[in-house]
This record gives sequence, C-alpha cells and structure tokens, in this order.
Amino acid sequence: MADRSLRGMSIGSKSMESDEGVDFAPRQEAIYDCPNGHTIVLPFAREAEIPAAWECRCGAEAGLRDPSLASAESDEKPQRPVRTHWDMLLERRSEDELKVLLDERLDLLRAGKLRRG
Repeated sequence: MADRSLRGMSIGSKSMESDEGVDFAPRQEAIYDCPNGHTIVLPFAREAEIPAAWECRCGAEAGLRDPSLASAESDEKPQRPVRTHWDMLLERRSEDELKVLLDERLDLLRAGKLRRG
C-alpha cells in the first residue's frame, strides 16, 4: 500500500512564485546607533519617510546616524484633540434633547418599568 501512495509538497508551506521579472522599488539604507553599542541597518524605499528613532532589539531607542535622512513630517505631525464620550454624544444630540431623554428615563425608572443594573 505504501508504494501506491502519492507524494507531493504540503499545501501552503512553499511558494511556487519566484522573483524573476519583479522590479523592486529603489531603496536606501538607514543606519541606527543604539546607546548600548548595537547597530541597526534597515532598508527603506527612497520615497518612504524615515523615522528619526527606531527601537533596538534590546529595548533602547536607537538614533539615526545621518539625521539629514529623517523626514521632518514624521516628527511634526499635527496631533488631533482627544474626543471624549461626551464630545461624541454631543455630535449626535443637543443638550436639550439629552435633558428630555434623561427625564423620560428617570420617570420610567421611578415608575418601576425599568430595572436597575
């Protein structure tokens, strides 16, 4: 029976594609120096934004060796103000509508038509 079994490659374990005819994006290398003496070399696409800092494998923050490569936009992105639940609620309803809704729910609760918790 063993001589009749089919042999093949396991599905999904190996790719049948090759890199032939694929044009990769032009790349540049960014070198980061860790304060603990480690050096990190990372390839980036030429048009990619290169961060000024990278987390080293030891957990420390490594700085870019050539700061002129770092993009100015990555450090100066405008921060959006934090939206609270109250802010999002006020986007849907006015305070007058919320007061009316609160009064209706309190009346139902006091009449025993709603259960607490």
